[in-house]
Amino acid sequence: MPPRKAETVVAEQTRQPGGGLGASHDRHMSEYQFYEFQAIDRPLDRAAQQALRSISSRARITATSFTNSYEWGDLKGDPRKFMEQWFDLHLYLTNWGTRRLMMRLPNRLLNRLAIDPFLREIDWVEVWSSDDNLIVDIHRDEVEPDDHWDDGSGWLAGLAPLRADVLSGDLRLFYLLWLTAVGDELITDPEVEPLSGLGPLTGALSSFAQFFGIDADLVEAAAESGADNAAMSKHDLCNSLAAISEREKIELLLRVVDGDPHVAAELKRRLSVQGSAASAPQRTAGELRMRAREIQDVRERADAERRAAEQHRLAEEAEKARCARLDALKRRGASVWREIEDEIERRNASGYERAADLLADLQALATQEGNEGDFSHRLASIRARHENKRKLIERLNGLRFGKSE
Repeated sequence: MPPRKAETVVAEQTRQPGGGLGASHDRHMSEYQFYEFQAIDRPLDRAAQQALRSISSRARITATSFTNSYEWGDLKGDPRKFMEQWFDLHLYLTNWGTRRLMMRLPNRLLNRLAIDPFLREIDWVEVWSSDDNLIVDIHRDEVEPDDHWDDGSGWLAGLAPLRADVLSGDLRLFYLLWLTAVGDELITDPEVEPLSGLGPLTGALSSFAQFFGIDADLVEAAAESGADNAAMSKHDLCNSLAAISEREKIELLLRVVDGDPHVAAELKRRLSVQGSAASAPQRTAGELRMRAREIQDVRERADAERRAAEQHRLAEEAEKARCARLDALKRRGASVWREIEDEIERRNASGYERAADLLADLQALATQEGNEGDFSHRLASIRARHENKRKLIERLNGLRFGKSE
């Protein structure tokens, strides 16, 4: 992409409720890029913030974040290096449909071999090691943008819980990635799903599916099976915690005091394994695709029924309005014909349109009452008197009763 001339900071824009940019923002710019980085496990020290400031003079930089948007320029740095050096999460969004989410995860809490089966057929996810961390880079082009303007703000806040979920042993994020390969026909029908379904989705998982444009019908099909990862009762949780040895409890508490941010994730991982029930039968990619088509058929039929019902309602309202309008015309009598002449004498488009509308209603009233002959005589008289008014005659010719024999 050729270099562009200027950068614009999201923090400096006027925002409307809901996260959108204010009316002063030009929503018709040719291109727009949004970058957001978050440091979760360790805040940025002063040296890190100064290094980031040297990269961008206008970005919003805090001890835990870097946020910037560009309309005519690019980020003067490599997001991969940002992640390796400073940050745990990164989100990138453009108005031409590119979406990106990166996570930095401690190697000891995420075994790469555990996620490889989910990603074998996906070429838009990259995973690599950096020191003691594993970095997952999900980068998808041509995600269909929504009709409404999306400046990118708010997405990362909704997706951030996914990192803690992964560290706690919840790999359903990677199941959703596998599901994209199912939707793209990259996986054969006999292949078995890598987990026993998605189960009830968290808000973060739903946001992830929406952010990357994952087939909603496939997601719904996958979510019909699978355990609820949050289903462990408080009683079971207490019993599981009580089963931990006193020595381990003290070690865990010491780590909390020392500021280890991953103690909770390790505990959740251990407790989820202890409390896991027997898995539901796993389905094949073909079965998921078939079920998604069934869901799509049901949804489309329901949509068609709603549209038909709405059209019927509108038709009924239009007929009621027409009847009321004709009844009012009937009560007015000959004054309607005088109004038609007055509108014609205005000699402008709105007057001709109003005259033609009144004539259309009068014809309908004449048909209703069996007075077509009288109406045709009056209409012929109007056409004869105003035959030099070409625009008026064109409007009358556009009505099915308007053409002379």
